[in-house]
Amino acid sequence: MMSRLSSVIKRHPLITFFVLAYALSWCAVPFGSFEAEGPLLAALIVIPITQGRAGLRELGSRMIRWRVRWYWYAAALGIPLTVLLVTVGLNVALGAGAPSLGATSLSTILMVFAVRLINPLDGPMGEEPGWRGFALPGLQGGRSPLVATLILALLVTLWHVPLFFLEGGLQPSVIVGGVLGPFAFTFVATWLFNHTGGSVLMTIVMHAAEGTVQPGALWSAGAAQVQAGLLYSVVWCAVVIGLVIFDWRFWRGPAAARATTPTVTPPREATPVAP
Repeated sequence: MMSRLSSVIKRHPLITFFVLAYALSWCAVPFGSFEAEGPLLAALIVIPITQGRAGLRELGSRMIRWRVRWYWYAAALGIPLTVLLVTVGLNVALGAGAPSLGATSLSTILMVFAVRLINPLDGPMGEEPGWRGFALPGLQGGRSPLVATLILALLVTLWHVPLFFLEGGLQPSVIVGGVLGPFAFTFVATWLFNHTGGSVLMTIVMHAAEGTVQPGALWSAGAAQVQAGLLYSVVWCAVVIGLVIFDWRFWRGPAAARATTPTVTPPREATPVAP
């Protein structure tokens, strides 16, 4: 039985991964919770079966791949911050009051960001090793980054659906923000991941920066808060449109070699020596 199950997983690693990611995250929904670490756990189950220790080493390497150009760190931190600032500016321009962090200090924000980088129960560490560390390289095998990301974006967005119920029910603003946000972020994460040689660390940094300060938290409640959440998702979509237009060759070309799933190279046979 176990041998047969292992065989099925080896033949369909991506399907198995997504089924496990959904099941492990959604299993707590009836109890009012959502397990963000589902993709991470799914990857840690599927990779040893399908790729062995080499696959685990590759995932670990991606998660600590810090040797990238300095401007990619600037992008990982700067894109979420810019989206937040543009959202705040647009919200105020559309009639919202002045935003406020309340009693939150800069040191608190930095501490939240640091914890999000290493907490496996939160989105950055719980999702990125699965979505970008395993699923994206597999989807990009034989597909362009654009097609692979479209597939992944749809699946990641669907994975977030239970949060519509847990974070305010089926309100239009929650649905629109919940669909556009993850969908757009998946495109930006692919762009960053491939341009940094398949660095999951960079996407973890960007994911942590993205959620450290939520725009809705800058307004206490009411229409201004709802409007901020919608604008936030729209601005992320604008970023995606810009990346696709201005870096079109990247999206249509082959994925970077180091960002695709590694293959195990068989040992080279010794060349026979002529007598």
